[in-house]
Amino acid sequence: MDQPSNSIYRQASWILERARAHHGLAQVDLDQFWKDQALASTDPFGLSIPQVPLGILMSGECVYDELGIPEDYWRYEQDEAWRLDLHRRYNDLSEEVVGRRLLSETPIDPSRCYPPIKGLHDVFEARNVWHDRSWWLQPAASNERELEALLDRAEARDLRAFLLPENWDAEKRRLRALGVSPPLYRSQRGPVTFAMSVYGVENLIFLIQDNPSLAARFRDAILSAMLGIARVLDEEAGLTPQTSPRGFYFLDDNCCLLTPRMYERFAYPILEGVFSAYSPSPGDLRGQHSDSAMGHLLPLLGSLGLTSVNFGPTLRVDQIRRHCPLAVIDGQLAPFTFSRNDEEGILLEVLRDLEAARPARGLRLSTAGSINNGSRLTGLRLIMSAIQHFGRYP
Repeated sequence: MDQPSNSIYRQASWILERARAHHGLAQVDLDQFWKDQALASTDPFGLSIPQVPLGILMSGECVYDELGIPEDYWRYEQDEAWRLDLHRRYNDLSEEVVGRRLLSETPIDPSRCYPPIKGLHDVFEARNVWHDRSWWLQPAASNERELEALLDRAEARDLRAFLLPENWDAEKRRLRALGVSPPLYRSQRGPVTFAMSVYGVENLIFLIQDNPSLAARFRDAILSAMLGIARVLDEEAGLTPQTSPRGFYFLDDNCCLLTPRMYERFAYPILEGVFSAYSPSPGDLRGQHSDSAMGHLLPLLGSLGLTSVNFGPTLRVDQIRRHCPLAVIDGQLAPFTFSRNDEEGILLEVLRDLEAARPARGLRLSTAGSINNGSRLTGLRLIMSAIQHFGRYP
């Protein structure tokens, strides 16, 4: 990280000294913090909010280290009773340390769930497989001939017939009678990450460079399919373009692998097309998550009028703000600083961001990426202490 100022070092030392004097727990007035958090969360840009809002409410990945049990991500996904028991045990700790029960303890009622709907990856025949503690899309084409054939099939699909299962109409009638609305499509693995999953990382880079017409066809097919999926699901929910909820959010870690010129030719038109359809007004959600070193793309992304961003830890709040003046910035604490429980490092990064956010506001103090196992409740309490003492607005 950048060299902290002397004032930031002093603030971090002040918080740590008081934490060590109180059995490792940072000084926080928990009742007051959560009252102020409720106000601050209404609008991170708000002129009357008391403090920078907190965006770190932990994740299910954090249960293992906190509870001292081995990681088992597959069982966590498949065994609901086990998962909810872990959540209850974790929440008993979180209530004591930070004053809130942070993870959901509500079981899913299968009778109130719609049957599975196919997604964009199914349109492009990319299988989703479990590997190394997560789901990964597998390539569906390995050369230009295979890609052309894949695009032929994807472009020819009747999306409604393809996406919806056979029992859809009956289940929709039953669930609508119970007051359960069909799901909408307002978030997607970003175009670079998606295309690299379908066709391969190097393959896509060479395609954009060497065969721009086929790359453009691939790009346009992705955009058309995305708009088609959103339209089908809106219609199933009884929505029109006039009544459809606004906003769309992309998650595109791999965008960092393209140069600005390549990104502008391949990915930018997809974001622009989707945002034009679903985020046409200045206040609508235009979001992007990219927890990678993608600072070279900031000017392009900024020209899209983003209103919500979660970018990688190599970027800084003031750097993002220059290019994204309207965006709520979720960041910029490095996830590995948090998950290594580096208490001094956590405070130095958080205090750096609080200082940088003060002139323009609009920061929601979060990790610059995912919240991983090893991230501790005592570390979260340190962050809360930093906000309460040094992240207040005049």
